[in-house]
Amino acid sequence: MVKLLLFLLIFATATIFSHAGSSIISPTEIKSFEPKTVQVAAKSCSYTVIIKTSCSSKSYTRDKISLAFGDAYGNEVYIKRLDDPYSGTFERCSTDTFQISGPCTYDICYQYLLRSGSDGWKPGSVKIYGQNIRTVTFFYNTFIPDGVWFGFNQCRRGSGSAVV
Repeated sequence: MVKLLLFLLIFATATIFSHAGSSIISPTEIKSFEPKTVQVAAKSCSYTVIIKTSCSSKSYTRDKISLAFGDAYGNEVYIKRLDDPYSGTFERCSTDTFQISGPCTYDICYQYLLRSGSDGWKPGSVKIYGQNIRTVTFFYNTFIPDGVWFGFNQCRRGSGSAVV
């Protein structure tokens, strides 16, 4: 009887832990999002953004790529154009690193990409880190639709454009 209870306890624990990290959040289309194009902040902070392009993406893209990210309190960083079609940015299987300055935020809980063009592009992931915030990685691994903000909103509370 004790062996059976021990087996059931181990089985239940293993089942719970095997499913604990398996909920995968997929990026979604955000039709109502409008980035804060005028960014007024008392203090400016530096961020590093690392974007990995999927190996199943097209060989390169000439599309315009924009980025927005922020916290649950309405603090937002917006970059109108990350790409440079003449430098090999966002080529298949590549990793591109960007040093960005913008308004200071608390921990990042949302991140969106906007692609404009006809080439297509499939990012693998977007990683953001900076001073006094937790590093966060958003996993895409899907083609970004044309002309619409696409990404993740994991904010639990907030104001401004963080809540969509």
